[in-house]
Amino acid sequence: MSTTIRTFALLAGLILSVAQTFAAEAPRLNILFVFADDWGRYASCYKGLDGRPTINDVVKTPNVDRVAREGVLFKNAFVNAPSCTPCRSSLLSGRYFFQTGRAAILQGAVWDEKIPTFPLLLRDAGYHIGKSFKVWSPGTPADAGFGGQQYAYQKAGNACNNFSEEVTKLVADGQTIAAAREKILGQVRGNFDDFLAARKPGQPWHYWFGTTTTHRSWVKGSGKKLWGIEPDALKGKLPKSMPDVPEIREDVADYLGECQAVDAYVGVLLKKLEEAGELDKTVIVLSGDHGMPGVTSGKCNLYDHGTAVTLAIRFPGAKPGRVLTDLVRVPDLMPTFLEIGGVKTPDNLYGKSLVPLLKSDQADLVDATRDWSVSGRERHVGIAREGNLPYPMRSLRTPEFLYIRNFAPDRWPMGAPYSAAESTPDLKDVGSNTRAAFPDMDASPTKTWLIAHRHDAQWKWHFDLAFAKRPAEELYDLKSDPDQVKNLADDPAFAVQKRTQSERLMKLLKEANDPRVTGDGSTFDKPPFSDPEQAGGKAEKSKKKATK
Repeated sequence: MSTTIRTFALLAGLILSVAQTFAAEAPRLNILFVFADDWGRYASCYKGLDGRPTINDVVKTPNVDRVAREGVLFKNAFVNAPSCTPCRSSLLSGRYFFQTGRAAILQGAVWDEKIPTFPLLLRDAGYHIGKSFKVWSPGTPADAGFGGQQYAYQKAGNACNNFSEEVTKLVADGQTIAAAREKILGQVRGNFDDFLAARKPGQPWHYWFGTTTTHRSWVKGSGKKLWGIEPDALKGKLPKSMPDVPEIREDVADYLGECQAVDAYVGVLLKKLEEAGELDKTVIVLSGDHGMPGVTSGKCNLYDHGTAVTLAIRFPGAKPGRVLTDLVRVPDLMPTFLEIGGVKTPDNLYGKSLVPLLKSDQADLVDATRDWSVSGRERHVGIAREGNLPYPMRSLRTPEFLYIRNFAPDRWPMGAPYSAAESTPDLKDVGSNTRAAFPDMDASPTKTWLIAHRHDAQWKWHFDLAFAKRPAEELYDLKSDPDQVKNLADDPAFAVQKRTQSERLMKLLKEANDPRVTGDGSTFDKPPFSDPEQAGGKAEKSKKKATK
C-alpha cells in the first residue's frame, strides 16, 4: 500500500471514529407523553379523514391539531385492550396484555416487577423521569412500571383530572369561567415546571402527563356551558351504534368538552416547551388508552369505537404534516421510546418501533407489513358476572375487516343485568352506580337512556347491541359498515373471509402463547384472576337479581 493511500485510510478511519464518538455523545431527545384516560379517537385533526360525518366534525382541538400538523398523525392506531389497566400494562411493557400475568385484568391487577418497562429503562439509561397523575391503575402497586409515586410531580394541584366538576365549583363560588379555567391550567403548568426544575443540567427527560378528566363522570350540560359545544351539532354524526337522540347527543357533547380540556392542557405544555427553548429537542406523543366510556361499542368493546385512539407525534427533524394509514398499536410506543433514548429493546415484544415511520418522508402507507392489529380483554369490573368471571374475547383488525372471537358467548359481554332485570329498574341508580346493571359499561346518561328504552320497538336493537349476549364469532366489512353494526359471520357470502380472519387470529395468538388458546384455555377463569378479594369486594346484593 502506498504512503498516500495509507494516509487517506488513516484519515478516513479517524474521521469515522470522531463521527461515531460525536453521534454517541449527541444530546438525546426529550420525550413528552400525554396519555389521557378514556380519550379515544376524538380530535379535530381527524375531521374528514373517514369520508363521512363523524364526532370529529364537532370537537375542536387546536393544540392537538398543531402537533399533528407539525408532526405525524396516525389514522389507524389501536389499543391492545380497551380497559385501563391491561391497556397500560401492554403499553408499558410493549407486550400483549395477556403476557403480563395478573396485570392483564383491571380490578385485582398485580404488577410483575420482573417485566421491564420503558420509563424505568429510560431512567436507568440516564433520563430524568417524572409523571403527573395516572400511569398504571387500578392495580397493585399503583403506577407500577413508573416507580410508583417516587417520580410524581403533582404538588401544584390535580384539578385537571376533573375539569368540568372543578370549573363548575369555582364558578358557583363567584369566579368567571375564564378565571376558573386559568386556575386549572396554572396547576398543569406548575407541575411541569417542578419536573423540569428537578433535572440536572443537560439531562434528557421523559415526562408522562396522565390526566383522567376524560374518564367519567363529568357535569351534565358542561360541554355547552363551558366550551360552547352544541349537542345538536352532533345530529347525523354519531356512530350508528348510538341512538341519535337529544339525551345522548348532550352526553357526547359533555365528553367532547373534556376532550377539549385535554387539548388545553397540551397547549400549556407546548407553550412551556417553547419558553424553555426545548420544543425542537423534544418528541411529543399524544394518545389515550381506549374509546369513549359509558356508551355502546365503546370502552370494554373490541369494535373500533372502543379500540381506536388518537395518536399524533411531533418528531424533530421529521417531515411534517403527514397522515399515515399504517395499522399501528399503542404497545408500539414502548420500543419507540427506547429507540429514541438509545436503549436496547427487550426481545419478543408485540410492539414494533414507530421511528422508521416517523423518519420516512412518505405519507399514507409506509410499511405494508403493518396491516393488522390484535386486541382483546378478559376481566374489567370484578363482579360483572357470577363467579367473578371475565368475558374473554380477542379481535383481528385489518384494513378490510374486523373479526372478533367471543370465547364464552354464554356470558354477558357487558356484565349481568342485575337491577336492569327488574321490570322497573331504578334509573337514577343506573345513572350513578356503574355496578347497578351491566357493570362493564360505565354509568352514564347514555346507559340510563338505553335501559329506559329497552322495550321500545324503535330502540330495542340498540339495547341488544349494547348489552345482549353475542355469538362466538363476529365479522364486519369495514368498507360497507364502518360503525360495525351488521355481523356477517353467518353470511355464506363471507365464509372465506371469516375463515381467513379466524385462522390468522388463532395463529397469532398461539405464536404469542395466549393463555386463552393454550392448554385448556381457562387460565383467566381461575384463581388468582377470579379471587373474590381481587374482584373489588364481595358481590353486591343486586347480584342475586341477575338473570341466568
